[in-house]
Amino acid sequence: MTRPPGKLLPLVAALLCGAVLAQAATPSDHSVTSAAPPVSPTTGHGLLGTPITSKRGEPSSTKQPAQPAKHPVAKPPADDWNLAAHGKVLYLTFDDGPQHEWTPKVLQLLRKHKAQATFFVLGIQVAQYPELIAAERAAGHTVGNHTWDHKTLTLLPDAKVRQEIATGVKSKCLRPPTGATNAKIQAIAASYHQRQVLWDVDTKDWEKPGAASIEHAIMAGARPGAIILLHDGGGNRSQTVAALDRALTKLTKLGYTYRSLPC
Repeated sequence: MTRPPGKLLPLVAALLCGAVLAQAATPSDHSVTSAAPPVSPTTGHGLLGTPITSKRGEPSSTKQPAQPAKHPVAKPPADDWNLAAHGKVLYLTFDDGPQHEWTPKVLQLLRKHKAQATFFVLGIQVAQYPELIAAERAAGHTVGNHTWDHKTLTLLPDAKVRQEIATGVKSKCLRPPTGATNAKIQAIAASYHQRQVLWDVDTKDWEKPGAASIEHAIMAGARPGAIILLHDGGGNRSQTVAALDRALTKLTKLGYTYRSLPC
């Protein structure tokens, strides 16, 4: 049945009005904004996952797992002279320093190869470059006495021998210059509570025979517990530095490590 036009328009208007009111009462999915629950300062995280911190600056989120304790690397006792008992360990020693140009280069090289060494120093050089002795000790190396000014002790009267030893650097070790020694020199050193220390491998780097020759001497003499004689003072030591760099690279691959003497 068709309604008269005059009565149809009010009915359509009423229906449209009801639809609009119903739409307003039911928000759409895109317009819903629910308030996020407050973040607990003890369990939550702030912007971009940054842990919320307390006033002391400590993370107040869930407790972090305990980190395993770091154990110090075992070191031999300070008076352990059983050098061959520690496996593939070499003892690098450097004489006649400190010297302003070559001692820093030797220290840099030892740091590169994670090597510890012993420096047998001259008192006259220590007086001139005390900061280099401090650098050696700060890097974990030990320092031995090489007398005051490198005189051959076996050619001196007893009083002069004592003077040479006493005016050298304080240490538990003495290396007599050129290795010249006898029972009397050893006894005088002992009276100063200094142990005489010579070497097993003489690289003869002081002769400047070429880096290849020095490297060969190091490699040929390497064995567990060996004391190797090198120099950081007394002249140009570029051959020593070059040879040692190559030798330590090879020896480390063979499983060797490098410790300082208990001086």
